[in-house]
Amino acid sequence: MNDTFTFTSESVTEGHPDKMADQISDSILDALLAKDPMSRVACETLVTTGMALVTGEITTEEAYVDIPGIVRETICRIGYDKPSFGFDGNTCGVMIAIDEQSNDIAEGVNSSVEARSGIAKDEWDSFGAGDQGLMFGYATNETPNFMPQPLDLAHRLAKQLTEIRRSGVVPYLRPDGKPKSQWTTKVEACPS
Repeated sequence: MNDTFTFTSESVTEGHPDKMADQISDSILDALLAKDPMSRVACETLVTTGMALVTGEITTEEAYVDIPGIVRETICRIGYDKPSFGFDGNTCGVMIAIDEQSNDIAEGVNSSVEARSGIAKDEWDSFGAGDQGLMFGYATNETPNFMPQPLDLAHRLAKQLTEIRRSGVVPYLRPDGKPKSQWTTKVEACPS
């Protein structure tokens, strides 16, 4: 039996399209929640060369935010602020396709079926369900931050790469990067 295995993890820097999309959506969410903590925001962003598309469902009573402005500001903060970089937050296209939350989802989120039926026994029975997914992960004692060693190394490499790019030490670096980390581990047999 082979008693070693190789575990590879990767991380991405702030200019990777997936990370950019996450940061744009998060910035929109933060702006809405700052104005109306009861906002319901299901915001998705897609970025491609020269364009950002923001879609989803947003319901808010009191908040207005400048979504195109937030998109542009976020892209420029990431470091895409010159046409020579292939993406410029100052001039890129920004498309918005946002609706209010659907009535079906809102009904389930506003109050529980028990509350709507008049059979809620207490306040906890009245809460509606969220419209969220379930994610899972794990902690390990391989690192002080309880992240798996290869992922921790990949994240640290990504952070260092971003710091080097921002400092201008390596002038040709752009915001998009994807460092990988590989770790070989010896497997010890579990006692039976």
